[in-house]
Formats: sequence, structure tokens, C-alpha cells
Amino acid sequence: MRYGHFAADIGDGAARLFQRVASTPAEDASERKQAWIRLALLVLISTYATVASIVVSPDHRIEHWAIAVLGYFACYTPIALGLLYVIRRYPGHYPARRLFSMVNDYAGLAFAIIVGCQVMLPIYAMIMWVTVGNGLRFGSRYMIVAAIMAQVTLVTITALTPYWQATPPLVVTLSLTVLVVPLYIRTLLRSTEQARRDAEEANTAKSRFLAQASHDLRQPVHAIGLFLNSLTQTGLAPEQRGIVDRIDRSLQGVAELFRSLLDISTLDSGAVTPKLEPVAIRELFRLLEQQNQVSAGWAGVDLRFAATDRIVLADKALLLTMLQNLVSNAIKYAPSGAVLIGCRARGDRVSIWVLDRGRGIAAEHLPRLFDEFYQVRKLGNADMQGVGLGLSIVRRLGDLMGLDAEIRSTPGRGTAVAIHGLVAAATIPRAVDPDNSYATPLHDLRVLLVEDDIDVLDATAHLLRSWGAAVTAWSTVPPHAQPCDLIVTDFDIGGGMTGADCIALHRDENPPPMAIVMTGHDELAIEEIVADASVLILKKPVRPAELRSAIAALRAGRARLPNS
Repeated sequence: MRYGHFAADIGDGAARLFQRVASTPAEDASERKQAWIRLALLVLISTYATVASIVVSPDHRIEHWAIAVLGYFACYTPIALGLLYVIRRYPGHYPARRLFSMVNDYAGLAFAIIVGCQVMLPIYAMIMWVTVGNGLRFGSRYMIVAAIMAQVTLVTITALTPYWQATPPLVVTLSLTVLVVPLYIRTLLRSTEQARRDAEEANTAKSRFLAQASHDLRQPVHAIGLFLNSLTQTGLAPEQRGIVDRIDRSLQGVAELFRSLLDISTLDSGAVTPKLEPVAIRELFRLLEQQNQVSAGWAGVDLRFAATDRIVLADKALLLTMLQNLVSNAIKYAPSGAVLIGCRARGDRVSIWVLDRGRGIAAEHLPRLFDEFYQVRKLGNADMQGVGLGLSIVRRLGDLMGLDAEIRSTPGRGTAVAIHGLVAAATIPRAVDPDNSYATPLHDLRVLLVEDDIDVLDATAHLLRSWGAAVTAWSTVPPHAQPCDLIVTDFDIGGGMTGADCIALHRDENPPPMAIVMTGHDELAIEEIVADASVLILKKPVRPAELRSAIAALRAGRARLPNS
């Protein structure tokens, strides 16, 4: 039985040796680079052997040992080329492939030194390269394996080379060098790796803090926004309405900050995966106009959108976030001016431009505008809301979708920011009617409202009822399905229940009610949990106009369905 287990362990070890281990793109690139360097070194060593042979030869001819080295490397070249092809064709961490490469590298170097004796002694530096290179590229385990192989190589060279046997101090020096240097580098690697892990943990803790703080603060901001909207409908005097408008304006600045914090923490977590689909730019422009018409009015900005029928392949939510950040910046830095949003096509590529007639930006600031927290401020300038995350988010989202962001600016004339690289789509997306139903009363709509925060529950119920909807409000998931046309629910409801549970409770209704989930969490993660493309996810704080627009879009979509 012992021998059986031993044989099984050997078999498992051999199987793991030939299996692909998870690797990173950087690791794959390092292995490809090493394969190219191997080919370059073959040429370099062959050239050195040829020149050295001619120099030391009495009659300045290529000696027999050099011919042997050239012949060996000529045979090794197809192996090196084959390794390069396999590495490029089958990327990944294959331990057997790496060990095979190391064995062949050490064998070739040993042959060259043994045959060339003193003349090829400088080739010892290549042994150090193979040893240190494998450790730096693939980690400390490969460093240890390479160091052991290097010692075996030196022992082999000593056993077969009389010159090395006659100079023990040289052999000891070379052996200690090939042992001490890799071990020292391994120690540095471990320290560096620990520092990297500490930095990643600190960055993760920062992202968790930002996400949690943003989520916790979004709820009261969301409630305040809803109450402010309700307050404006109570017959305020002009002076009172002006005060409420100023409060609303300040609140939107806070809301924009929370959006930026949550976006940056979500990107740091690596949880954002683009889902490309045909997107009508006209629809994006319509949404941007709805989201920014109030803030543009406050700033006295003439906000214009160029008509277009272009359709591109993109993640609609991510592209909308990029454009919203650009438009928000343009409105902020071009008060009482004009902002134009349009697109331009070149071949199958489409660019979206946001142009403003603001004060412009000096050339020395342009290279750093996409850095996190960088803002163009001078002593004595008026304070501007924001922390300098908008353009950083634009660039990072663009990198996820393979898009480029460009900024041009002339002081005194304005700024132009573009998103390049959008691919024109051949497929026409499902049409979305313009929101002409915003002013239409909702008297025929039965709404089930589920929200565990009583303040938000009351404010949202009051808002929906002011629009004419019949609202049934619950602070938890109802025990059974309620008669309704629309579900408006928070995601985290308490008691271990979520908005997804509320929606699932009504899924068997005929027809199932429309649904909107309002959340302070990452909307992409919520989409995966809800797992229903017909459910709209709105990120808190939600403006009343945004909620009304979402309801109108759902009703328009439901109206187009057969038998609806």
C-alpha cells in the first residue's frame, strides 16, 4: 500500500507538472520576452565564439572547438524557435515547459564553456542571466530551481574541464557567486512581494471604506432630494423657492461627489466588466440632456446636442458615465457659456466630442488632467465643487472598453474633450421613444414601493402620489405578491431580504410587473444578482426627474410588447 500511495503521489506530481497553471498577462509577456532574448543570445554567443576563435588562433582561422559550438547552437536554434512559437500560441504557466527551457539553456552554456575552455569563460555571465532571469520573471520558486541547476552545471563543467580542475579558487568563487546572488535577490523579491501585498491590502481597505461611506451617505442625500422636490409642490413663495433651489443645487454637488467616489472604488475593486451591445448615440444624448438640463440652467449654460443616427458597440452604462462626467465638467467650467455635444465618424470608428466655450486650460496642465485628484486651481480662484476624479474615471472606463480619451484646450477660447475608438455597429438597438410622457399623469399606475428607510419611504411615496400613482408602501418585502403594475424597491431591505427577492415574489404574475431597483451599491454587481435585463437599476441618490424618466421608459417598453 505504501508503494501504491508513493506511485500515486509521483503520478499526481507529474500530472501537475504538465498542467497549465493560472498566469497573468504580465507573466505571459515576460515568458515571451525571455524566448526572444534566448534567440538573441544564441546569435551573440555564436558571434563571440567565432571572433574569439579567430583572435586566439595562430593562423586566425575558426578553430574546431568554435565549429563545435556553432554546430551545437545551430541544432539548438530550432528548439528555441519552437519554444517561442509554443509560448506565443499557448500562453500560460506550464511548469514543464519552463523547466525544459531552463535545462536546455544550461546544457547549451555548459557545452560552450566545456568545449571552449578558457576562451569561453566569459559565457559564465550567461549562467547568471539564466539563473537570475528565471527568478525575476517567474518568482522565488523558479529562482531556487535555477540556482540548483546552475550548481549542477558548474559541477559538470568542472568534471569535464581540466582548466577548471586546476583552478579550485576560480570554481569556488563562481559557485558561491551563482549561489549567493540568487539567494540575495530572492530575499529582495520576498520583501518586494510583501510590500506589494501590503499596498494592495491598503488600497482594498481604502476602496471598501469609500464604497461603504458613499453607500451610507447616499441614503440621507437621496431622502433630502425627494423631500426637496415634495417641498417645491407646496405652494412656496418666490423667495422660499429660491432658497430651496439653492439647497437643491448644493445637494447635487454632494451627489456628484458620491457618484465619483463609488465609481472609483468600484474600478479599484476590479469588478467592472464591460458588456458590449449596440447603443444609439441619440439615446445617450437624450439621457444626458435629461440629467443635465437643471444644472445647465443653474449655470446659465446653453446645452446643445448635435442630431445623429450613429450606432456604436459599447457598454451603455459605462459610456453614459464617461459622457456624464465630461458634460458635468463642461457645465462647471463654462458658466454662462455654450456646451456642444456631438459625434464624428471616420470609417468604422466614431468619436464623441464635448466642446465648451469656457476659460480654457493652460498647456502645462493638460498631461496631468486625467490623474486622480488633479485639479487646475490658482491662488485666488473661486472654489469649485469636486475632487478631481471625473476625468480619471473617464480614462479608466475607456481603458476597459478599449477607448481613448483626448483633451484639447486653448486659454480664453474653451476646451474640447473626445472619446475615440468607438466601433460603428451594424445591428440596430431596440428603439427607445423620446420621453414625451414625462408630463403625463400616472393615475392608471399601481406602484408597490418597498424601502426599509422610513424617511426615504415616505418621501418616495409622496413623490409618486403627487404624480397620480396609486402607491402601496412597505418597509419590508411583502409576505405575498401584491397587485401592482410597477415595483420600486431598494436593494438592501433588511431581514436578509433584497429587492431581488421582492421582484422574484411577483415573477409568476401575468403579466409580471415592471421593476426599478434603487441602490447605493455598485449597479453592475446588482445587475448580476437581479439577473433580469428588464429591471432598471438606478444609483442613489436618484433625482425625481431621473425616476420619472425611468418609469416612462419602462412603460414605453411595455407598450411595444405584443399582447400588452
